Amino acid sequence: MVTRRALLGRIGMLGGYGATFCAMQALGLTGIAHAQGVKEATPTAGHGKHVVVLGAGIAGLTAAYELEQAGFLVTLLEARDRVGGRAWTVRDGDKIEMNGEATQTARFSDGIYFNAGPARIPSFHQGLIGYAKKFGVPLEVEINSSRSAYVMGDDGRRIRMRTAVNDMRGHIAELLAKAINQGSLDQSITAADRERLMPFLKSYGDLGQDMTFKGTERSGFGTAPGAGVTFAAPGSAMPIDQLLANQQLPMTLFEDNLYMQATMFEPVGGMDRIHAAFDRALRHPAIRGAVVTRIRHTGRGVSVVYRDTASDVAETVDADYMICTIPFPVLGKIDTDFSPRVKAAIAGVVYDHSNKVAFEAPRFWERDQIYGGISFVGGPTSLVWYPSAGLHSERGMLLGCYASGAKAAEFQRRPIAEQIAFSRDVIERLHPGHGKDLVNGIAVNWHKVPFSLGPWPDWKAGSANGHQEGHIDTEAFRAFQLADGRVYFAGAALSQTPGWQEGGIQSAQTQVSALLRRVAAQALTESPARATRAA
Repeated sequence: MVTRRALLGRIGMLGGYGATFCAMQALGLTGIAHAQGVKEATPTAGHGKHVVVLGAGIAGLTAAYELEQAGFLVTLLEARDRVGGRAWTVRDGDKIEMNGEATQTARFSDGIYFNAGPARIPSFHQGLIGYAKKFGVPLEVEINSSRSAYVMGDDGRRIRMRTAVNDMRGHIAELLAKAINQGSLDQSITAADRERLMPFLKSYGDLGQDMTFKGTERSGFGTAPGAGVTFAAPGSAMPIDQLLANQQLPMTLFEDNLYMQATMFEPVGGMDRIHAAFDRALRHPAIRGAVVTRIRHTGRGVSVVYRDTASDVAETVDADYMICTIPFPVLGKIDTDFSPRVKAAIAGVVYDHSNKVAFEAPRFWERDQIYGGISFVGGPTSLVWYPSAGLHSERGMLLGCYASGAKAAEFQRRPIAEQIAFSRDVIERLHPGHGKDLVNGIAVNWHKVPFSLGPWPDWKAGSANGHQEGHIDTEAFRAFQLADGRVYFAGAALSQTPGWQEGGIQSAQTQVSALLRRVAAQALTESPARATRAA
């Protein structure tokens, strides 16, 4: 029998610190939130060495911070006028600039913001949570699921999430109980298991004494409890054919996805609070407005030319090593001397599409007992996502679209005004009479966002939207895991969770660890030569 200790040891020998850390997370062995740091790092490990880091998203910030903690001199270059990369929090007055589109300006009331990129943190993403804790960034619970929300079919018929979940459970439990009573499963379960299973099904589906499902208070009250002898009573069960007719019924399983299970978190005030705190923690904060135009290897290092957008002057950074976190569609347009293998890999990476549309509105959904969570509506907008922050305040940010994949690619072809109008119409169908309450709509199409050109790679064409997580293994993906000369590549795109910030942290820590091992090995080979010269 292979113990967990032995398994982790083997993983460490094959894949290094990053692979071991990922495995520990999967095995539930990293339950205490703290910034793990890099195993090989010591405060003087990188003394005398200079690393240039390209991109101040979560991977670049993590790499820069950990390198500085290990004693390296770090220059962090960021093309945008902000840090965070995909972690983009839009507030009042912010400009939304996209390729081929007119500039939008956010007009939000005080305290209202829109996370145009990542908006939630799973509780098992201990790396990101740990850095938030380390830098003193307060987190609050992100309400990812509400049983008061809806699944809405293509015909506009709505079913409360609690009704869809519990009535379907009741029907399934009844059907299974009937099959067992009829002997249909005698070849599959033992008599002893049958005796144990029947009471469980009764409880699971809230079945009657005759093992039939007629309705349950879990799905909502038919008669609400009141004063005196006003007793509670369940409503009638929704017929199974009506449940199955709702195309969004599978989305009742959404919160069963490990990445979506409670408890979820979000930084108070917006996702970018973590990234701003990272930047403040750096000895040398990111140089913003630095658009990289040229990358070259030199005799003993790397040279990066960038254009300062404020002055329109070209600047050069010479360093011993580089960690590059620039998204591949952007990197492919830069003049580099990467190896043919890496250049071919960059050219072959296809990025997915993803859109969001947001509105400010009075909190009409809370009058419908919806506090956070998501209603699933299908179609090109996919869902309506209710804010978790500011409950019971006057106004809030309502997300009227968050969709990825082929339907997002099609939707982004519509004019921005049409995307906003379509999203408003869907919300009107879901919440009749409230479309008029939606104001200051803005749309973000990630495939058009400069310096991103997409949300994440679709490593296996057509497999994105969660289906590729944990199972990425292509020739190009493996190519980027290795250094190309003195250049290392990092980013969520190079992790097994390309759509999550935790992946960016894991990738950055892995590459910093690899660089530290390289520097340590070189120091060993140089020591004898120094000793000989001294003699």
